[in-house]
Amino acid sequence: MKSTVAYSFWTPEEVARDLAGRARQARLARNWKQSTLAERSGVTLASLRRFERTGQISLNNLLKVSFALGRLGDFGPLLQVPEAGSVRELEARVSMPKPKRGTR
Repeated sequence: MKSTVAYSFWTPEEVARDLAGRARQARLARNWKQSTLAERSGVTLASLRRFERTGQISLNNLLKVSFALGRLGDFGPLLQVPEAGSVRELEARVSMPKPKRGTR
């Protein structure tokens, strides 16, 4: 199921709080206490509580929590290269040399 939430006009803090709320809902849907999710994910209870309260969590801990909740696959589409809009654009991508580092 694709998400219908468009984060385009949200701040990073708003997105973080929204994700924390979704993680909390997923935890509660399983009828788990915070301590249960912390134990199953390997994330400290303090980190999990801070995440649910503020949205602040490390990427590694977010992935661990998502794995424990069976939602790790949700990260698959994140930051993927957009589909080519035309054959010309696709050919240009294939023929373009891959940069080894940024220039700016």
